Amino acid sequence: MESTKPDGISVLIDHKWKIAVSIVIAILLFTAVIVVLPLADGIVLGLVFAYISRPIYLKFKDHRKIGAFVATMFIVAPVILILGSGIIEIINQITWIVNNQGQVIGSVFDFIRNIAFPESIHQQLQQLTWDFSTTILPLIGRIDFLSYAQSIAMFFVNLLVSIIVCFFLLADGDGLYNAIIGLTPKGQQSNVERYSYHLDMILNGVFIANAYAALFVSITSLFVFYFFGFSHLLALATLIFIASIIPMFAGYMVILPLSIIRYFDAGFQSAAIFFVVASILIYAPPELVLKPYFASIKSNIHPLLLMLAFLGGAFVGGIAGLFAAPMLLGALVAAYRVYVEQMQTEEKPASD
Repeated sequence: MESTKPDGISVLIDHKWKIAVSIVIAILLFTAVIVVLPLADGIVLGLVFAYISRPIYLKFKDHRKIGAFVATMFIVAPVILILGSGIIEIINQITWIVNNQGQVIGSVFDFIRNIAFPESIHQQLQQLTWDFSTTILPLIGRIDFLSYAQSIAMFFVNLLVSIIVCFFLLADGDGLYNAIIGLTPKGQQSNVERYSYHLDMILNGVFIANAYAALFVSITSLFVFYFFGFSHLLALATLIFIASIIPMFAGYMVILPLSIIRYFDAGFQSAAIFFVVASILIYAPPELVLKPYFASIKSNIHPLLLMLAFLGGAFVGGIAGLFAAPMLLGALVAAYRVYVEQMQTEEKPASD
């Protein structure tokens, strides 16, 4: 008797309930993603904060809740204070510039005229400034203030979400990890565990050392900038934090322009003193103490790739993208390393 091979329609009918359940689950997952998408900044920041504060949390290994609370308050709180206040101040300054374009452009023209440049360069700089004032600033001025207020409100909501996510990841992260391992097929659990190990090591190397150095640099810069009489301290400290956390960048990208501005305002000696003091007090301790202490924590990813991931993610996804893109890069690299290990394991018995 001939055995009839079932056609595609018969297979679909036989598994109709499994297919229906799969479709419902996919719809629910898609809906959940849409619902939590406005909180993406907070979720990503919470994950980053959990990595940053984990060294402190591990000191309280026998008291998970207390360790999570202490790590969140003493590491996450200063970062949120600096980032939150600094970003709000930067946005307020941009708003002031848009609302006072004439005064700003006049000040820029006066500044250019006071610089001892040849006349041709003076004209080019003035033309460049005029083009900027007639193109970019009007575009910024069209921003809807209602949407601006909503963005500010969502920003603070995401900061609150990041604190909550950070705390629960520290307090119950092991349970979440075990649940994920339990959902994977038994034959793939070893690969998932190896993948998790590599991803964890990569993200540790990407975030921990740079984040602690950037946190120290930004807090110290507040006192240095205050001593030298700079305004908008929180905005400057935020810029230094962001510049310091990105590989191949450094807070010198903020210090050098400030030194140049101080040179035109107060002369060479004052600018040189500021540059030397800022370099010694802000950058010597992280380079001599913090980074050597965390020297064993490395991602082994080329700094250029990380820099491109940070910058590209920031342009595409804002705050969430700034940190999510390096995570995505780390996930890809971790998958590649597991694949290489798997291939090497399969080749050994064959060679034997």
